Amino acid sequence: MKQKKLVAWTILTLAAVWPAFSQQEVVMTITGGMPAISFALPKFIVNSSSAQTQAASDEIYQVLSDDIKYTRIFQLVPKSYYSFIRALDPKNVFFKDWESIQANVLFAAQVSETAAGDIVFERYFYDVKSQRQILPGKRYQAKKTDLRYLAHRTADEIMKVYGEKPIFTSKIAFVSNRDGNDELYMMDYDGANATRLTFNQVVDYSPTWSPDGKKIAYTSYQNLVPGLYILNIYEGVRTAVSVKGNNFSPAWSPDGKKLAFTSSMDGNSEIYTAEAADDNIKRKSFAIKRLTFNSAIDTAPSWSPTGREIVFTSDRGGTPQIYIMDAEGSNVRRVSFGGSSYLDSPAWSPVGDKIVFVARVENVFDLYVLNIRTNQIAKLTESNARNESPSWSADGRHVVFTSNMKGGLQLFSIDADAQNLRQLTTKGENKLPDWSR
Repeated sequence: MKQKKLVAWTILTLAAVWPAFSQQEVVMTITGGMPAISFALPKFIVNSSSAQTQAASDEIYQVLSDDIKYTRIFQLVPKSYYSFIRALDPKNVFFKDWESIQANVLFAAQVSETAAGDIVFERYFYDVKSQRQILPGKRYQAKKTDLRYLAHRTADEIMKVYGEKPIFTSKIAFVSNRDGNDELYMMDYDGANATRLTFNQVVDYSPTWSPDGKKIAYTSYQNLVPGLYILNIYEGVRTAVSVKGNNFSPAWSPDGKKLAFTSSMDGNSEIYTAEAADDNIKRKSFAIKRLTFNSAIDTAPSWSPTGREIVFTSDRGGTPQIYIMDAEGSNVRRVSFGGSSYLDSPAWSPVGDKIVFVARVENVFDLYVLNIRTNQIAKLTESNARNESPSWSADGRHVVFTSNMKGGLQLFSIDADAQNLRQLTTKGENKLPDWSR
């Protein structure tokens, strides 16, 4: 009976009653000021009469523009302001023009095409007030199929200048039935370039990225048993980690050497770790250690960014609540207090100060964020829908999740202050996302 309950949590069919939080303050949004740097992004100069080159320039520009807006660190200068600016030469900028429209930084580029049909992209990034280059000018040559990646990589380079973790070349792994069966896929952070990773006639579930972005741990119902596997996505090699009992909810440690997961290998749903360093994977030998020991259901582990603690869900207090323990299983303490409430799927922010989780309130599933430092809870989603399976971006500014707010299950992202909801998928039903680091 308890194992059936575990599976129910894992496949997003929670069923319980949530009253108001009784011992923690609830607010509706997360506050946190973000600087708004005025960012001038004029249209790129196209050194070709080719319609294909112009189309390539437009594609790079649009993707880069969307990335810059997504950061919310920058505020794009309105396009109408550019009519006051004289013709732009990226190598010889009249900075007073850009200062007059209150631009803090200027990104300029020119695009051309080689005889072989590759696109050449030259970019320049300036601080307007100091009249200096923020990044050295750089020239890229790319295939037309790689233009989105080129734009995302450029946005990542800009983010690094400001001390931010790059997210635009990151990937989201997820489960989709778009081809008729629940398989693993990955896509760009913005929902583009979805790629199928597994080709089975069985259900694959709960993908989670390794820190190096080369492997995915997941549950697969091979031989009708939900076992835990690791897939090297570039080599196409799959390795079994645990096939005894039912195995769910894998989570990589920040150093990539361990996997935490839920298993019933000893009869009850408990949390375990498996040594998952590259040498263990090559030898297909995993030292498995049990962390929790009680008659309750313990599930959904997520590591702290230091690797010293694990947050998880347990009903040891009578209803599913959020707990934290040391990485070796000791010092267990409850961090949510909601009476007979129902909480699940905690995910620790890469920044380390917050935990996002799922809660049910009057038959509606929403995402909430617990600030560990202030013990304050903020509501992240607000819709008459089922919002579940949250996963953080590497910079801790965004969350991807599953929702049926538009009908069938789809993936959405939202900023950590509950702004800028964005739908990422539309084909088939899509769920259980995990954002790479």
